Amino acid sequence: MSDERILIVDDEKKNRDFLAEVLREDYSDVSTAEDGLGAIDLIKKIDFNLVLTDLRMPGADGIEVLRNIKEINSQTVGIVFTGFGTIKTAIDAMKAGAYDYITKPFKIDEIRMVIDKALQYQKLHSENFLLRQQLKQKYKFENIIGYSDEMQHVFELIEKVADSESNIMIYGESGTGKELIAKAIHFNSRQRDNALIPVNCGAIPEGLLESELFGYERGAFTGAMRTRVGRFELANGGTIFLDEIGDMSPGLQVKVLRVLQEQQFERLGGVKTIKTNVRVIAATNCNLEKEVEDGNFREDLYYRLNVIPIVVPPLRDRKSDIPFLVDHFFRHFIRVKNKNIKEISQDTMKYFMNFDWPGNVRELENMIERLVILKGKGVIVPQDLPEKLLEIRSESALSKNIEIPDGGICFKTAVSEFEKELILKALQKSKWVKNRAADLLKLNRTTLVEKIKKKHLEKATPDFISQQS
Repeated sequence: MSDERILIVDDEKKNRDFLAEVLREDYSDVSTAEDGLGAIDLIKKIDFNLVLTDLRMPGADGIEVLRNIKEINSQTVGIVFTGFGTIKTAIDAMKAGAYDYITKPFKIDEIRMVIDKALQYQKLHSENFLLRQQLKQKYKFENIIGYSDEMQHVFELIEKVADSESNIMIYGESGTGKELIAKAIHFNSRQRDNALIPVNCGAIPEGLLESELFGYERGAFTGAMRTRVGRFELANGGTIFLDEIGDMSPGLQVKVLRVLQEQQFERLGGVKTIKTNVRVIAATNCNLEKEVEDGNFREDLYYRLNVIPIVVPPLRDRKSDIPFLVDHFFRHFIRVKNKNIKEISQDTMKYFMNFDWPGNVRELENMIERLVILKGKGVIVPQDLPEKLLEIRSESALSKNIEIPDGGICFKTAVSEFEKELILKALQKSKWVKNRAADLLKLNRTTLVEKIKKKHLEKATPDFISQQS
């Protein structure tokens, strides 16, 4: 049973009670009002998903109810039912903000279908409204983090193509932020006030994906108890984002191609042709050109989608962005996790810079979240890092960091600093067990202990060292 909140407004008690009784079979939260003024009072107090109102009532009529819905909560969907089914009635209702209207007498199955369709629309409309608010605050174009030349090129492309209606293909490894780029394109386009409908083609089984994209009519297959609106229909006037398009089956590729070519389709089990005007942004982590050559992806669909290709570089190819990303995620997580952590040390940042981040920005974000939660307070230092990051900075990597300036360098100081970093590396690799670290450096334990004291490395020693050393 669905938990959407529905309000029925009708001055005829018999009709009102009957409709409420029928709808309570499917929806757990159904309220009623005997007139328009009572309905308006309820709408001010309760966030209804849907209001089903009679048109002609004493006091405030259905049109007045719809106008108040629009002013009080624009996310609420309104449906009008009336015995006066004229064209003017429909026009007046739609102008006042009605999603649909039904003429009396109506069949229960008919009104169930209209309500179900309206609630699907309301849910997606609300999701997109919240998403737009998030994007304005957190994900707006100028807030996407990327100061490297590679990302600046991506931003320039977004600015150029966002306001066009051309289809776009976004290439990039998993975790590079392809969906974020798609959102930036949509919310900087002329379609920004209409829906952005995302579909993960790689996460939905083929049979379900077809019904998800095109919808289905009641009785189209076993279990199809009601008509369902598809994603292409919901995205009409806006954008559909087909993520991981390379995982789509050949049979489904043909049907998507038809939508792109003819801008029309039929629901599963349906005969009525549905028109749609939708912009397609697709994304993939594979080489689609090679997939075309290998016969796994249709060439005609590839050219339809690949009108404007955008390549999002992996994090390892834009390492100059890492400090900015780390700072952004660090500030975010200490706020939302309510942790008292002062900073991430510069030594720790060196390890971030030397790691290749195979999971890209998503992996970096997860790493910062993990460190903030586990550390809790103080300063995040290298010994807080997992072993996979610590192993990256080998001796050869350390030596590459040494640069001789034009004015020269103090040999003794450089050697001392190198020695200090080498000892620190051995201690980290050995989990700060000095006997093991001494073995790694081919030193006597007493010699290592003296060097640790001399270089003041004992201050960096975690609390558990004394128990293990």
